[in-house]
Amino acid sequence: MILQKKEDLLNCTTLKELSQISPRQNILIFDTNQEIGDDLAHLFLQNKYTVTLFSDRQKVTTHDIEDYDLIIFGNNHPDTQNLLILEELLEKFKKKVIVLGDFNSSADKDRLIALGVINFISKNRDLRNIYLEIERTLLAFEKNREFTIFIVESNEKRLFEVEKVLQKQNFQTISGKSAIEFFTMFEHHGDLVLLSSELPGMDYHSVIDTILIDETKKHIPILVTAKEHSTAKYVEALNSGSNDFFSFSDSYEVLISKVKVWIESVKRHYENECSKRILLEYKDAVDLSTIVSKTTPTGIITYVNQSFCSISGYTEEELIGQPHNIIRHPDMPQSAFRDLWETIKDKHPWQGIVKNRKKDGGYYWVDTVIKPIVDDYGNIVEYIAMRNDITEIQDIKENLAKELNIKDENLENALTISKEYERAIDESNILSRTDLEGRIIYANNEFCKASGYSKEELIGNTHRVVRHPETPKSVFRDLWKTIKSGRVWKGRIKNRAKDGSDYYVNSVIFPIRDQENNIIEYMAIRHNISAIVTLHKEIENTQTEVIHTMGEIGESRSKETGFHVKRVAEYSRILAKYYGLSAKECETLANASPMHDIGKVAIPDSILNKPGKLTDEEYNYMKKHAEIGYSVLKNSKRELLQAAAIIAHQHHEKWDGSGYPQGLEKDNIHIYGRITALADVFDALGSDRVYKKAWGDQRIFELFKQERGKHFDPMLIDKFFEHLDEFLSIREKYKETPLKT
Repeated sequence: MILQKKEDLLNCTTLKELSQISPRQNILIFDTNQEIGDDLAHLFLQNKYTVTLFSDRQKVTTHDIEDYDLIIFGNNHPDTQNLLILEELLEKFKKKVIVLGDFNSSADKDRLIALGVINFISKNRDLRNIYLEIERTLLAFEKNREFTIFIVESNEKRLFEVEKVLQKQNFQTISGKSAIEFFTMFEHHGDLVLLSSELPGMDYHSVIDTILIDETKKHIPILVTAKEHSTAKYVEALNSGSNDFFSFSDSYEVLISKVKVWIESVKRHYENECSKRILLEYKDAVDLSTIVSKTTPTGIITYVNQSFCSISGYTEEELIGQPHNIIRHPDMPQSAFRDLWETIKDKHPWQGIVKNRKKDGGYYWVDTVIKPIVDDYGNIVEYIAMRNDITEIQDIKENLAKELNIKDENLENALTISKEYERAIDESNILSRTDLEGRIIYANNEFCKASGYSKEELIGNTHRVVRHPETPKSVFRDLWKTIKSGRVWKGRIKNRAKDGSDYYVNSVIFPIRDQENNIIEYMAIRHNISAIVTLHKEIENTQTEVIHTMGEIGESRSKETGFHVKRVAEYSRILAKYYGLSAKECETLANASPMHDIGKVAIPDSILNKPGKLTDEEYNYMKKHAEIGYSVLKNSKRELLQAAAIIAHQHHEKWDGSGYPQGLEKDNIHIYGRITALADVFDALGSDRVYKKAWGDQRIFELFKQERGKHFDPMLIDKFFEHLDEFLSIREKYKETPLKT
């Protein structure tokens, strides 16, 4: 899996997580202690690694190790022979090596680190802890590749050695030998700087000053390096603004340790920046969707968002510094605010519905949550209030309360009116109710009328009984996901009646809740729109028929038969399908392509039907038919005619830009134009014309191969030859009588 973000890797905390973005590794374990080797191999095998175990020194040195990702070398006896074996392995193996055990000499360890050992792990611990330390080492190693270290060192030998050591630890490095080179490479992203205190031509203090004044770079740790260690240099480096100091008289182990410590600080910086970014995104999301304000502990407004200003009618300047009394509505009882203040002063959130007054005297209702913000010492530092506008809902409730202020004497009348409302809905719409599993528990007469099923056939069944096979399953997945979440679903559905006929409905499906807010059933109200859909189809069919007729008229003027436009339409449909266009786009292209030469109606017969070669002047006039056809069609608002305009305008453009009228090239030519161009040329070359005889297939195919990437879209040419049998079948099906001259 390719990493899209650095965070994907940095957020892994175990090798199990890492395996999701990096494949499991093939491990070779060498340990002369067979028991330790077996137990360690068992732990890795449990975690789905491939493991090969050796305990014989001679065998491990002769074994082919290129296919391994990691060698774990057990150093039970830190002697010269083990050192030589390990060095021999490291010379051949350029990947990761971990040593279990230690070596007596720090010089030996430095040499091994330079050759590729990424960690030395003590054996003086239980096996499980050894495994966990290996896991942490591998995880850190994989994460290291996301960090870049700048190395500035004038001594070429030291520069080479340090760069090699850090690269063996999987860090990315960018190096330079002078301050000038550093400033050039510093334009790139980096995470840590190793800066020599012995730079030629510039004091390293100036380099540090330059880094620290750059707001985008000042978080990068700086380690000053020197050839020899001295307390004075160490103090000087720290006083200059660097974060640490390293002397080349120290071991590489010390260098790696320091680098890892400061890379950890960089990781924390990234995490903090990421957290800040997420918090800002949360704030933006809340600001966009909620009415927000903040106040001091005494209730003085310190912040309002745009939604607060929009609904209240006040500007930000008018609200900041004021108490919320500025928007208090006189209808709200004093007791509500006493309860509010008692709750939030006790450091508890308060929730309730509040009626507020606008600047213009109007009102609005908000569902409000007020949260006290408390510091580390338990003191309230501010209150944040988030509100949702529920004015419309509250108005409906109030109106209902007034309208349905039912007393005993008119209760019966109210129930009668309610039943009349229900009957009106029932008789004007297709109505059904289902249980939570989708089984129909109620179906009205309109449902039976539209579907052809009786109530007995529908009740207890699911809506699959009327599901049309052409309605995508994704529609129903979205439907169920929406209503199960408690939201209303709206959409158009194609259904199939009992007699096999189709009918279309606009549907609204509501989750019905009980007093505890639990969904207990679903109600569907549908309006039959079959007549409208049928009318649209008739209009589309009429448009298609008109387009084919006009296309045939245009072609007939140049003594071509109607079969030409039919073949071009079918060729275009095939190319569109195999190119990957949607079914709707394929249909639109096939229906619009017959109009490709409609502009020829304005070309004189003397040019259009000339049996010989056209003069340059005549050819230039002939080329105008593309612009003319476009001008005729371009102002239509109909999708089909808009497609026809594109085709008429662009079907003589060429992939390499040498076509006309605009000289477009490659993807700048609409796919409709590219497809029709190939379809038109294939049919034209294979047909008799007044000015030429039909070409043979092999001659046409050779031309197409030559013009791949010149005249024609290369991918379309490939699709043409992949499905050649279908093109030849269409040509045979719509074959015309040879043209008489």
